[in-house]
Amino acid sequence: MDRIVYDRMAAHDSTHWWYRARRDILADYLAREGHLPADARILEIGCGTGHNLPMLGAFGTVEAIEIDPAARAIASERLGKPVGAAPLPELTGVERGAYDLIAVLDVVEHIEDDVAALKAMGECLKPGGKILIAVPAHQWMWSAHDVVNHHHRRYSKATLGAAIGKAGLKHNGLRWFNSLLFPLAVASRVAGRIRGKDDSDDSPPPGPVNALFEAVFRLERHLVGRVPLSPGVSIVTLASVK
Repeated sequence: MDRIVYDRMAAHDSTHWWYRARRDILADYLAREGHLPADARILEIGCGTGHNLPMLGAFGTVEAIEIDPAARAIASERLGKPVGAAPLPELTGVERGAYDLIAVLDVVEHIEDDVAALKAMGECLKPGGKILIAVPAHQWMWSAHDVVNHHHRRYSKATLGAAIGKAGLKHNGLRWFNSLLFPLAVASRVAGRIRGKDDSDDSPPPGPVNALFEAVFRLERHLVGRVPLSPGVSIVTLASVK
């Protein structure tokens, strides 16, 4: 990712509506669908500045990996211990057969060989372990945001399901989320293209709008995995070894 992406993450990951609501949605989804042991060993790969680590820590003991040095330093401070730097897809030095849960939250789209990355993650799971995967959806929504984040792709349910299957994994169902605000996201992308202003700035909007978006997005914590949602900006699933 471009340096500015990490800088914005560090500045806004505790206040931006998307980060805040997404953490709650993923926590509720994991609590309902994860069926993790009480003493779960958890690894977050591509943890960025570590803003998801406290959420994941509610489910067990957390370790983390981040390849960007500045983001890794922030994440290490938040975690209270060193964060590793093993890159995907190899995950060199990461213990195999060791984890009850691996979290890759908007990470797989950054990896050119996503199948090899998912296969390596599967090798690091304990028997019965799971991978929590969240990815951006809809290739037609490609924008400057994807460019500065160094994405290789956005996913459909079909392409994500195919990658999971080719990696020797199975999933518990591919779920849309960030669906309630999806029409606004589409309108924003279309308007930007019409104006010729494809903006990569993902700083939070003004306070009242930020609070409104957070409240609307957070409503999905009660829905994801329980009822089918209409297409959204993202897809989430839990994968495990076949």
